[in-house]
Amino acid sequence: MNEILAKLNKKKIAILGLGIENLAMLEYFEKQGLEARIDIFDMRPEKELNGRIKNLEKNEKYKLIKQSDENNFSTYDIIFRSPGFPLFKENLVQAKEAGVIISSAMKLFFELCPSKNTIGVTGSKGKGTTSSLIANILEQAEIPVLLGGNIGVAPFSFIDEIREDSWVVLELSSFQLEDLENSPHIAVITNITEEHLRPADPMNPNYHKSIDDYARAKLTILRHQVKGDWAVINENLKDKAPFFYRGKENKLGNAKRIYFSKSEYSSKLIGAYNKENIGAATEVAKILKIKPSLTKKAVANFHGLPHRIEYVKEVAGVKYYDNSFATTPVATINDINCFVEPIILILGGADKGSSFKNLGKETAKKNVDSVILLLGEASPHINQELLSAGFPSHKIYKVKSMTEAVKKAQAISKAGFVVLLSTACASFGMFNNYKERGDKFQEEVKKL
Repeated sequence: MNEILAKLNKKKIAILGLGIENLAMLEYFEKQGLEARIDIFDMRPEKELNGRIKNLEKNEKYKLIKQSDENNFSTYDIIFRSPGFPLFKENLVQAKEAGVIISSAMKLFFELCPSKNTIGVTGSKGKGTTSSLIANILEQAEIPVLLGGNIGVAPFSFIDEIREDSWVVLELSSFQLEDLENSPHIAVITNITEEHLRPADPMNPNYHKSIDDYARAKLTILRHQVKGDWAVINENLKDKAPFFYRGKENKLGNAKRIYFSKSEYSSKLIGAYNKENIGAATEVAKILKIKPSLTKKAVANFHGLPHRIEYVKEVAGVKYYDNSFATTPVATINDINCFVEPIILILGGADKGSSFKNLGKETAKKNVDSVILLLGEASPHINQELLSAGFPSHKIYKVKSMTEAVKKAQAISKAGFVVLLSTACASFGMFNNYKERGDKFQEEVKKL
């Protein structure tokens, strides 16, 4: 650890994006007494950035610079990019060609982590639930565990708590994985479907140029595994192109592979895909030789994460569910299949480059009574696919706010119906993120 940090001393460092991960890394540098010149590039106003670094002791060594395509990064020794900063940006490519080291907080964490007992979980959907459930099972078995990553907890915020015998569970996004040079001891892939194929979040402009690029980024979680490591993979991906590649260039590590399927353990979680998430977590528990009785108890007691088919309230015989986290068409199709009751489905939002054709077909032939469309650039595409699939136009309602959406849902629903927020889209435009969207939905439902 000291050797690695010594290599950063006296260096000229650029931080691209002062999000949760990079801020926690900066605070760690401060604790370690790192002497380096650090320039911070971010799109946010300087006042907000100053507020973020106000707790750091040596603010004078930090220079805040407005992030733009005109920034020249070629004069730095090392760059730590946020997951939202695309590797293919021309100024970053030029810096790499000039010999600048391109790194990230997650890359550095893997290098510095005091324990080799790492569990990484990725997938288009389910990675947050699966990683949280794995951590919950380990806690039930009284195994020291820390949970972080894309789930919203920066690993550098707890690096000082990690012991050699600790287990570290990390939820890993494709953007965190795409240039990672280490793989976890146990790697879990919940699923891979179309996702992040165009920029949607103005504060996170990163995206993948094709489904192949996206899958390749996900599979980095396996690429650096060695003999003695484990890969726990959804059986639906077994030998399925383009998710598993052949040839030297795309060699996927030397771990022992285990393929998981749906678990029938009793659980509070709704949906077939959550049975798959449980299946993945229980396979990890088996690798760690945790007693099945402890695993079953942990699964039975696990409540799930907020905004993942979260039951909100029943009003006049109508049940309201929040899955604001369903930001892709596949996720929403899975949600529809969770219910046999007639559904009032709230859809729409920012476009992430996904096709809505299958969503239109599934919505038209399933038990969806009506669709409420929120504002967003993807919403006209959804509307067209619904009509093309034969969904009745008089059953599609367009609204301008979540307040209006919930009121409309109450007005057109009957006892025995389900109102489901599962938008198939990102939230940006109307909301800052899926959490804000889900919170607003729940706030409005609780007023009913």
